[in-house]
Amino acid sequence: MRAVSAPTAVRPLRIGPFVSDTPVVLAPMAGITNAGFRRLCREQGAGFYVCEMITSRGLVERNPLTFRMIAMDPDEHPRSMQLYGVDPAAMGEAVRIIVEQDLADHVDMNFGCPVPKVTRRGGGAALPYKRRLFERIVRAAVENAGPIPVTVKMRIGIDDVHRTYLDAGRIAADAGVAAVALHARTAAQRYSGTADWSAVARLRDALPAELPVLGNGDIFSAADALAMVASTGCDGVVVGRGCLGRPWLFGDLEAAFAGRELPQPPSLGQVATTMRRHAVLLQEHMGTDKGIRDMRKHIAWYLKGFPVGSDLRRSLGLVTSLDELDELLGRLDLEHPFPAEADGPRGRQGSAGRVVLPEHWLDDPEDPSVPFGAELEHSGG
Repeated sequence: MRAVSAPTAVRPLRIGPFVSDTPVVLAPMAGITNAGFRRLCREQGAGFYVCEMITSRGLVERNPLTFRMIAMDPDEHPRSMQLYGVDPAAMGEAVRIIVEQDLADHVDMNFGCPVPKVTRRGGGAALPYKRRLFERIVRAAVENAGPIPVTVKMRIGIDDVHRTYLDAGRIAADAGVAAVALHARTAAQRYSGTADWSAVARLRDALPAELPVLGNGDIFSAADALAMVASTGCDGVVVGRGCLGRPWLFGDLEAAFAGRELPQPPSLGQVATTMRRHAVLLQEHMGTDKGIRDMRKHIAWYLKGFPVGSDLRRSLGLVTSLDELDELLGRLDLEHPFPAEADGPRGRQGSAGRVVLPEHWLDDPEDPSVPFGAELEHSGG
């Protein structure tokens, strides 16, 4: 874990007309950052909270799943939506729909996803390699966004040989984006190894000072966030896996960036209260049955490091109702303090591997052609 001796003074984070004194963004995570989870995180501290990635094609075709995924709380502000797309025409049309139907206040564009089902179609972290296609997509979004700010999130590149982030950052800046975020890993790394924060520093140096540059990767504590800002000069941080089973991290971040003493880590009883709140919010968003089923995947993250027996963990991971959750949470040692073992990395890490790309993808980085079949998948994120 990286640490610094004192809070780092930073400016409020401005994305278009929206300003947050806490320069923190919740990273879009598939199957995680739905309306219920975003509300839980917003209750902890200030920042920008972005919904799950959806496809531009899903919006254009009015896919029902897509429109369920972009549901926002009435008091959610600004409403931040992340789009994935490989076709400039589809991206431009999707952003036009967002503006006309008032679906969001801020659009983030995904050029960082490393999963094969995305990169094999030229999307996500694969796309910035095609500089002209990348430029056309970003410009299509910005030109159709009107007053809505557009931001870009990307990775260092496909792998160590094909690094794209500096060119992509300059192209995005020239196209008029409101901020650029860098996950400081290559697509080949996926979530393994250590994020290269020096790449964030190089990107910050390469782009206009007035354009916010955000760092992402290995932010598992408030100390990590302060250290990233101090060591790179970036304007804020993007938090993904670090908040899994730990939504109170946003309260820690708010306190740290304000120079206040961090709250005491929660006891197991306080964690249990947060778990129940999470389950209720998921049920409100997804329905009673689906919400409690979705809660199951969060259980291990919440209980990481706590002395909870395997039988009770297993039962909690199979919970079927809020009443059952209450009964099982009541079996915990609610007075147990937060253990040191609960700190540090969490969520998927895996190992590095070859990036799956469309055939001949690396032949010509100037080719603006949309890969065949790239926009066929239209069922939401």
